[in-house]
Amino acid sequence: MQRTQFGGMACSIARTLDVIGEPWSPLILRDVWAGMNRFDRIQADLGVSRKVLTERLNHLVEQGVLDRRPYDARPRFEYHLTEKGTDLVEMLMVMARWGDRWLAGEAGPPVLYRHHACGRIATVDPRCSHCGEPMHADDIDLLPGPGSAR
Repeated sequence: MQRTQFGGMACSIARTLDVIGEPWSPLILRDVWAGMNRFDRIQADLGVSRKVLTERLNHLVEQGVLDRRPYDARPRFEYHLTEKGTDLVEMLMVMARWGDRWLAGEAGPPVLYRHHACGRIATVDPRCSHCGEPMHADDIDLLPGPGSAR
């Protein structure tokens, strides 16, 4: 089945979905971030078919989100986040915060995040890059940007 392409839309959310908008890609990024860098380890963790995983990894490498590095004399590779991929993981951390709040239930969050700078367990809280105050959906006005559709 051919997937809808969103990359040409004048919308940063749509363009991001063009890179990671199918369900396996964010989970692959999560696994690579967690240190599962080899194909077999990712495949075993996710239970995804080898064909789908190969397609997703190739797409993420082509998009510049993952870097493929050889680790064996045979053509075997490890996958590592690029700077672009690390930025996507930060977005996934915000998604995890939402999932922890609304879907974790009585068991609580499946993963805790310890902040390196202070050593404390914390949640992700997007902040304004100018004043440092928390940013929430009801605190923001959407204005047309230089790349908006006219």
